[in-house]
Amino acid sequence: MHEPERTFPPQHQGTQPGRQGEMHPQPRADAADYRGSGKLRGKLAIVTGGDSGIGRSVAISFAKEGADVVIVYLEETEDARHTHDRVVAEGVRCLTLKGDIGTEAFCGEVISSALREFGRIDILVNNAAEQHPQEDFTRVKREQVERTFRTNLFAMFDLVRHALPHLDAGACIINTTSVTAYRGHPQLVDYAATKGAIVAFTRSLSLALVERGIRVNAVAPGPIWTPLIPATFDEEHVARFGSNVPMKRPGQPDEVSPCYVFLASADSSYISGQVLHPNGGEPVNG
Repeated sequence: MHEPERTFPPQHQGTQPGRQGEMHPQPRADAADYRGSGKLRGKLAIVTGGDSGIGRSVAISFAKEGADVVIVYLEETEDARHTHDRVVAEGVRCLTLKGDIGTEAFCGEVISSALREFGRIDILVNNAAEQHPQEDFTRVKREQVERTFRTNLFAMFDLVRHALPHLDAGACIINTTSVTAYRGHPQLVDYAATKGAIVAFTRSLSLALVERGIRVNAVAPGPIWTPLIPATFDEEHVARFGSNVPMKRPGQPDEVSPCYVFLASADSSYISGQVLHPNGGEPVNG
């Protein structure tokens, strides 16, 4: 059997969430040739997990398009500070909020803080997630399942429920699902289950909100170089991460964030209930 090629130096971080500042090489959050054109000027976007990885790149891209940004993160203060500085360098405002979106009370605080600071909400990006691999399914304890669902799925319900009274026609919600929702993953059964649920959540919420003029879509990334990877897998897995897709490499966050810009802007005005698939060329159903 062909041995997968190494794509990155072996590395591992012992705790979740991972720290982007400790990764080598650093994930690419900001494509050098990306030039904004004001597609989101005057809008306010909330991005959960906005401190690093895909969330950081989304926050920067939104800022380049003229949006003010609220970055929500768990505890990675240094990463969040770096993202904040990159966002405000684009001439927009940025608010960082630290806390656990797995608790409904904090989700309510996120929405009230955004409204207090900016007076409006136009874009909600439900992006934060966690994963905990288990080689033996019998070791997947209920506590782990509940924790993963609280962060990955329940927080989406809570944030949308608190935000909805303040969303006008033209607002949009973008959820981050995953290629694992379509192909599964033997060591990430609970994580994949949340991502499958997010697809159904996206489609159903889209139908529920379409008459209000609020669009709901999702992005299903494949293997993307983010802090979640070295914080989840061992050194050898990380070294070969992404080599099994048709493009034979992992993607970078700045190769994913344009999907969010597209779904947040008027360019996608006739699209709702759909999922985009930046996954290195892997065909998936749906």
